[in-house]
Amino acid sequence: MSPSADAPAASPSPGGAVSGDVLLEVRNLVTHFTVGGGFFGGRAGVVRAVDGISFSIRRGETLGLVGESGCGKTTTGRSILQLEGPTSGQVIFEGRELTTLDETALRSVRRRMQVIFQDPYASLNPRMTVGQILAEPLAVHGIVSWSQGRRARVRDLLTRVGLLPQHADRYPHQMSGGQRQRVGMARALAVEPSLIVCDEPVSALDVSIQAQIINLLEDLQAELGLTYLFIAHDLAV
Repeated sequence: MSPSADAPAASPSPGGAVSGDVLLEVRNLVTHFTVGGGFFGGRAGVVRAVDGISFSIRRGETLGLVGESGCGKTTTGRSILQLEGPTSGQVIFEGRELTTLDETALRSVRRRMQVIFQDPYASLNPRMTVGQILAEPLAVHGIVSWSQGRRARVRDLLTRVGLLPQHADRYPHQMSGGQRQRVGMARALAVEPSLIVCDEPVSALDVSIQAQIINLLEDLQAELGLTYLFIAHDLAV
């Protein structure tokens, strides 16, 4: 992805949220991957997945990153979250340069940066109940230390995304695609982030469900003051 090939377009946040100071700034982000070579000594090549993209997002805004499949949108999101190590460039979040942080420092920052994945089934552990999936980040980040408090927090998260408290006892395969994506949204909200990377969050869903999820994202943004990087290949979405 390069700025000339696929420039992201910023738009005011849904629900009339008032933008504040810059929350995320990306400067000349480059992420390349080496491919080829191997046992037979083939010539290695370089895939230029992201090639010098820059943008910023203010608090409470939504920025749409739109482009065809394979152009580097998801890699951009993963590089911002430091799930992929950028080749060069800067990612400045809440005033901190993330590419220079060690794993210990990144762990505390990642609580403030969450992601909603494209495939709601693949992103959820099939061996864990919904309640366990939502309670796990609460325990890992020390947000709620006692089990009874975590159960109450799980019920609140489920209600907030339009599910019922009894869904906590179900496994992902027992839920519809739209319900699973709501669980993914609840998991992102669990650690009270300020930025959520929405990586094609509705592309795997039926058209009728897509509108429900988008409306829910808008409502949550207005209620919680969230900031979104919304990745999509469909400009209408």
